Amino acid sequence: LENKSITANVFNSLDEGSSKTQQWVEKNQNKILSVVALIAVIVIGLFSYSKYIIEPKESKAFNKMYYAQKKFDEAMLINDDSIYDIALNGDELNMGMLNVIDEFSGTKAANLAFYYSGMMYLKMNDYQNSIKYLSEFNSDDLILSSLAIGSIGDAFAELNQFDYAYDYYVKASKTDNNYTSPIYLYKAGMLAMKLDKFKKAEEYFTKIKLEYPKSSEAKNIDAFISKAIASGY
Repeated sequence: LENKSITANVFNSLDEGSSKTQQWVEKNQNKILSVVALIAVIVIGLFSYSKYIIEPKESKAFNKMYYAQKKFDEAMLINDDSIYDIALNGDELNMGMLNVIDEFSGTKAANLAFYYSGMMYLKMNDYQNSIKYLSEFNSDDLILSSLAIGSIGDAFAELNQFDYAYDYYVKASKTDNNYTSPIYLYKAGMLAMKLDKFKKAEEYFTKIKLEYPKSSEAKNIDAFISKAIASGY
């Protein structure tokens, strides 16, 4: 009897709670429907914006950038400033990377154009603009991201701002991949030696030896490790 009584009380409590909830829903029905409708409108709006505005804009931006990409590849092969200029500024018929950045701001194409532009300015020895454009580039791709950050380091190094260059090399080395990590560990190590950070230099050179033994930077790395250790005394 006691168990039945407890059970009955539990169900009575649930009934009372359910009744109160039902009353609250009935009382606020219009507000609830308004909130649901608003959420639906937002979701539909975001989908429509993405489908009918963002996607076509992205597609158009990449199509417009195609010529500049071809000129970028061509210029990188022969390192010709005149072709870099066309890739950056376009010609009478085609857009350059800078045009894509201006006209298609916020798109993935424009983001990639920042990378291309920064790399070309670096090749053209315009280090300030290289830093400016590469700093605007963002990517989840580890190698591209590392190259952009490391190239900012290169630009600072060319400007003899070695402390900044060192910081960017260290940051670029932390992406942990077999291609760029040993490159920027080596550059960080060399600058660390120049800045009298001998312990750090030893650390970076040793990391190359232990973690990237097959990299080209690992060749003769023992000599650099020994030099860093000797310089630290």
